Amino acid sequence: MPTVGLFNKEGQKVGEIQLSESVFGAPINADVLHQVVVAQLANKRQGTQSAKTRAEVSGGGIKPWRQKGTGRARQGSTRSPQWIHGGIVFAPKPRDYSMAIPKKMKRVGLKAALSSKVVDNNIVVLESLEIAAPKTKEVVSMLNAFEAKKTLIVTAETNENVYKSARNIEGVAVLPVNNLNVYDILKYEKLIVTKEAVSKIEEVYA
Repeated sequence: MPTVGLFNKEGQKVGEIQLSESVFGAPINADVLHQVVVAQLANKRQGTQSAKTRAEVSGGGIKPWRQKGTGRARQGSTRSPQWIHGGIVFAPKPRDYSMAIPKKMKRVGLKAALSSKVVDNNIVVLESLEIAAPKTKEVVSMLNAFEAKKTLIVTAETNENVYKSARNIEGVAVLPVNNLNVYDILKYEKLIVTKEAVSKIEEVYA
């Protein structure tokens, strides 16, 4: 079982905590991580881009000049792509980019991402993270104590005070356990998780 330090938000070590082998000590499957991240990013795409082809732009109904005798290149329409105000060649159209990922693959990917943080010693488990009122200074002080810059903070439940305290800090994000995902775990260098959040992660994924 992986064992990591248990800290308070001042950065002082108050003990140790054993993490579940099946969740935080899982094999790191790079192929699965790649597939899950690609699918996750694809599913975020709106796919609403659109432009008009020569068949859809207005105008161009008449041949601009006769076929022969003018000395100019032959033209059939003023809405051909080479003309100003002409249509777009291979114009993009709204489409669905979404990709389906098997649930088992998602689970394997999440475990691999969490395990990679343990292997790289980039996970910090907090005894608790209580903030009475939104105070950016408190979160900045905690991050400085752990020498953390690009950081993902994971809480057991949606915590409005923690979220509001961290939202203006560059490179820092806050997520509740139920929104935890592979992309965000890998995107941020350090992972700060509350003890309660660790229990919930193990309860769901062990």
